[in-house]
Amino acid sequence: MGLGGCIILIAVGAILTFATDWDMQGVNLDLVGVIFMIVGLIGVATFSSIARRRRVVVPPTTPVVEERPHTHDGYHNGYGA
Repeated sequence: MGLGGCIILIAVGAILTFATDWDMQGVNLDLVGVIFMIVGLIGVATFSSIARRRRVVVPPTTPVVEERPHTHDGYHNGYGA
């Protein structure tokens, strides 16, 4: 679940808790909304913790330069040898 899914859980939980007055037998929608908001907040905290760990900057290493073997083709610096 990404950051967008966590934000959607928080929004749905807030809507269920604060904006609805439905009565369902056997289901407390206020409690379900609070649970959704808590799960969404835990997801945001986990996602930001993982994202912060991935953002660690590793110092660049010395580039490896491949040296081509010198081939003698009869010319030296553009002049015949």
